[in-house]
Amino acid sequence: MTTIAELPPGFADRVLSAQSTFRSVMDAMARPGSVQRIVPGAGAPETMMRGTAAIALTLFDHDTPLWLDARMAESLDVVKWLKFHTGAPMVQDSSIASFALISDGAVLPPLERFALGTSEYPDRSTTVILQVESLNAGRSFELRGPGIDGAATLQASIKPFDLFERLRFNAPLFPRGIDVVLVADDSVVAIPRTIRVVSKGS
Repeated sequence: MTTIAELPPGFADRVLSAQSTFRSVMDAMARPGSVQRIVPGAGAPETMMRGTAAIALTLFDHDTPLWLDARMAESLDVVKWLKFHTGAPMVQDSSIASFALISDGAVLPPLERFALGTSEYPDRSTTVILQVESLNAGRSFELRGPGIDGAATLQASIKPFDLFERLRFNAPLFPRGIDVVLVADDSVVAIPRTIRVVSKGS
């Protein structure tokens, strides 16, 4: 059993690192499809990438219900680390989660199972943080929508392979819907609910 003392550390400089990470995530949201780097290093338990850990330390707290996929939920180190460093309550019901951490996109649940927000409070939806293999190699995707001048191209290796097809369910829901943050090591890309994606090739 891992003791608290043996858990990977959080940020060395909590305030500056959280500010820097927050800026990276906000830049990613403002410029969908652009790859942003999370600079501050944080320790991360196994199955959790450095970027995911930094986002958790920055955005999660005791008011943000958190849903974990099976691989993360089964890791005592991940659960202990999140509880110790963020205090975020873990929930079994994905439809009430503020955030969802997905370590294995191949078993991503149907997105309709997450919180979609309401017309009055569209921000009360789940932000899905999905760990992927690469955000600079793989299939090419063309992104269009607010925050993009014309079109943006994202090259990425993503599971599930049909992620962007699944995200089409967002369109008729607006302003409700799911926002997705892709993480590969210490790089992040945001796919807000307003973005439309066209696959360009293999």
